[in-house]
Amino acid sequence: MTGECSSIDSTEPSIARVYDYLLGGKDNYAVDRKIGDVFKRDLPGSVAIAFANRAALTRAVREIVTTTGIRQFIDLGSGLPTADNVHQVAQRHAPESRVVYVDTDPQVLVHGRALLEENDRTRVVPVDVRDPEGVRTHPDTRALIDFDRPVAVVFSAILHHVNDDEGPGDIVRHWRDHVPSGSHFFVSHFRSGNNPETAEAEKVLQGTFGRGRWRTDEEIESLLDGLEILDPGIVPASAWRPDAGDGQWGGGERELTVWERLIAAGLARKP
Repeated sequence: MTGECSSIDSTEPSIARVYDYLLGGKDNYAVDRKIGDVFKRDLPGSVAIAFANRAALTRAVREIVTTTGIRQFIDLGSGLPTADNVHQVAQRHAPESRVVYVDTDPQVLVHGRALLEENDRTRVVPVDVRDPEGVRTHPDTRALIDFDRPVAVVFSAILHHVNDDEGPGDIVRHWRDHVPSGSHFFVSHFRSGNNPETAEAEKVLQGTFGRGRWRTDEEIESLLDGLEILDPGIVPASAWRPDAGDGQWGGGERELTVWERLIAAGLARKP
């Protein structure tokens, strides 16, 4: 979310690296683990948010590739690589799929450059997601994305890091207005539970990074204004088109935990 890319600073925590740590990754430093441990120690169960979000993203990319003709993706605020990145999921089903990753975290960019060496259908664009026109007109975006054809725009766990005064809805509207009919939008977002867990998690993120905004289902839905929200709507990420066997939502009996309910997901289509 920084405005300019710079050298990696191991003394300041990074949202991308904290997320990597919570998912069990290795690309993080002590300062990131310190923040991550607050969630693990003081907010037990909260790590489920990261895993529920990642699983919903994987299902959404698979759904888009297998049920539409979309073969190009823009992943905004992509973060550090984990298992099943967008290009891996998309290309597993449609090898010709092209993916532009957008992030300004220096460590993400290092990984992105390594990725380019092994996959010529990916690009990493070092532009802040709050500058959608800068992302859209970047030469690397233009080299890979044909804006005359439908695009999948991915806002996975990024809009909740855009504060209200930074216009998260304006960012989505910009993309809505600059992609053709039939384009899809995936959004996952911290979901306000109006409970102590929400308040404490929000306090940790705001105190550390100065950002991290929990929003209600109605607020999240409003970010997708002008788009057709597809079934099942804005729901907890674990309940978004689950695979068979995914607990209660896949035909079993398990109830979602309070933490799993604190990340929502939805898929929308531009009419």
